[in-house]
Amino acid sequence: EAVGLDLDRRTVLCRHRPPVPYDLLSIDVGIAPRLDVAGAVEHAVPVKPIGGLVARWERLERRVRESPRRLRVATVGAGAAGVELTLAMQHALSTRARDESGGFHVPEFHLFGAAPTVLPTHNRGARRRFGRVLAARGVDADGAEAFLNPSLRALLPDPSRLADMDVAVARLKRAVEGGETIAVFGDYDVDGATAAALLKRYLTAVGAAARIYVPDRLSEGYGPNAPALKRLMDEGAAVVVTVDCGISAHAPLAEAAEAGLDVIVVDHHVATPELPAAVAVVDPNRLDDTSGCGQLAAVGVAFLVAVGLNRALRSAGWFAERPEPDLRQWLDLVALGTVCDMVPLTGVNRALVTRGLEVMARRSNLGLATLADVAGVNETPGAYHAGFILGPRINAGGRVGKSDLGARLLTTEDADVAIELAHRLEALNAERRAIEAGVEAAALGQIEDAGGAPTPIAFVVGAGWHPGVVGIVASRIVNRYHCPAFVISVADGIGKGSARSIPGVDLGAAVIAANQAGLLVNGGGHPAAAGLTVEAGRIDELRDFLIERLAAQIAAQDTGPSLGLDGAIVAGAATTELVDVLQRIGPFGIGNAEPRFAVANGRVVHAAVVGERHVRCTLADESGARLGGIAFRSVDTPVGAALLSAAGAPLHVAGHLRADNWRGRERVQLIIEDVAKAV
Repeated sequence: EAVGLDLDRRTVLCRHRPPVPYDLLSIDVGIAPRLDVAGAVEHAVPVKPIGGLVARWERLERRVRESPRRLRVATVGAGAAGVELTLAMQHALSTRARDESGGFHVPEFHLFGAAPTVLPTHNRGARRRFGRVLAARGVDADGAEAFLNPSLRALLPDPSRLADMDVAVARLKRAVEGGETIAVFGDYDVDGATAAALLKRYLTAVGAAARIYVPDRLSEGYGPNAPALKRLMDEGAAVVVTVDCGISAHAPLAEAAEAGLDVIVVDHHVATPELPAAVAVVDPNRLDDTSGCGQLAAVGVAFLVAVGLNRALRSAGWFAERPEPDLRQWLDLVALGTVCDMVPLTGVNRALVTRGLEVMARRSNLGLATLADVAGVNETPGAYHAGFILGPRINAGGRVGKSDLGARLLTTEDADVAIELAHRLEALNAERRAIEAGVEAAALGQIEDAGGAPTPIAFVVGAGWHPGVVGIVASRIVNRYHCPAFVISVADGIGKGSARSIPGVDLGAAVIAANQAGLLVNGGGHPAAAGLTVEAGRIDELRDFLIERLAAQIAAQDTGPSLGLDGAIVAGAATTELVDVLQRIGPFGIGNAEPRFAVANGRVVHAAVVGERHVRCTLADESGARLGGIAFRSVDTPVGAALLSAAGAPLHVAGHLRADNWRGRERVQLIIEDVAKAV
């Protein structure tokens, strides 16, 4: 059994025998598409397509005849057809050699089963770093193949494992079969928009009457509200499915139930012991759920609902006279929502995002493809594009514009509508950035006026701050001060806030506790983030409660600034090949950090301010090799100051290596995060 290939030496690596060198390596066509082996082996073996066998056979026979000695040939990962083919070739060559009276040496064939884990590069330095990065993430040789090629078949859970899933599926099945209208009540962030769009697209595909409703952030606030639910019922909805919200909406859902409206909650936020009144509450983070799926984003839970409903409809014969949809076509929505909600990209989430990005690259979602074009995405989309380019634009409608724009864009099949919505979201995103900058400056000024370095939490309150950007500002504060941050906007006697946390500190549980203590109008979340509504007169009381509740958790963490590194390199080692191979470890995000390297002893040969707040530079190593770098939003920070004042002095510079294809020129750029003087 082969466990790896050393492509430089054409060596097959096995578990229980020394490395074996070969003159020729053949790789099963079923393995080759998953490996970056172009140019590194002589040929790939197409074990079934007959047309490909002729060229392969002729090439092999030519090499055999030209060799003055007997060649060793390894066929790796061959199935039954590959074994049969190899034996046939060996027999044919033996026959020809005999007929030609020993005119050439018959090669020695070796067959290796199992798909090997192949380090996808023949650059030894890049390969070593690739292996070290995998090892640092706890991936060993046995688990490398599953990690690098995550399979939904292996990782996607049975939907019925989630509490109340079968109840939810049964009610939705009855609605589909009975022609009842189903309303999807979404949240206004990316997770909510993608979850709503996914269910709307699926329900429409199976012939159901479905619509989306997203509440206005300013006038209605977060989550289900009784007037909206009753209005949906009056307009004909028999079932309402809340996505990415609803788990804490006890009063509105109680009113809806009393009015006779069937509500199904599909959420992922932390639940209280008392669940809201609903036909079904599907939330892997409800206290009695034993599915082990708590890491899913709401769009991931919604996908499982679609999987479960599709299975039930298939069993009932629903697709006997209509086409059954392929749910994989909507994995681009799952990937987008999962990345943007910052849930761990491990286990099933890693598989969902990996396969979803492949779907996204096919540009089958008209709205998403149009948005990518408007945003200037001209390369294969990855987690970075989802999280930092597409996601913020989908979010912009909910933050500073009309809340349903994102969901509408993701469900439209009209090209003109897609163009209009994409341009509106692009403009709103620019407006959001301007508003965010003003709120951030005010919040940071408040912290600095209070002495800076907040402890144990940052807690800032502002009159008239736009509630659509307080979550982003909270994230900026966390990054700057390395502590949990609460940012609250007050208007008309009510404070609406968002909070972001640090690893090891559960904000969702703290906010739920505050709500249970009667300090909040509403509130909830998950460990990394939370949202809340509070009466202005109780804000000081809330701050004291949160400090007391979180102080011990924060004290137990190392909250000082730290930067994990995957190794040190020189500028000349930062090659496009290294960047390409490291991308195979992605998608990157929470739970699978993007590799970070320190460029050691780099001389800053050029540095300048670009844009409004960025510093671009060029680093050189002792060999003269150069590497471009950029430090975003760094002009007024120690990092920016160090780069601008280096004047050729050597520095250790840490950051992420990214491909830079500006103006069609392929090169590597270091996204700089920190700088230290080289001693």
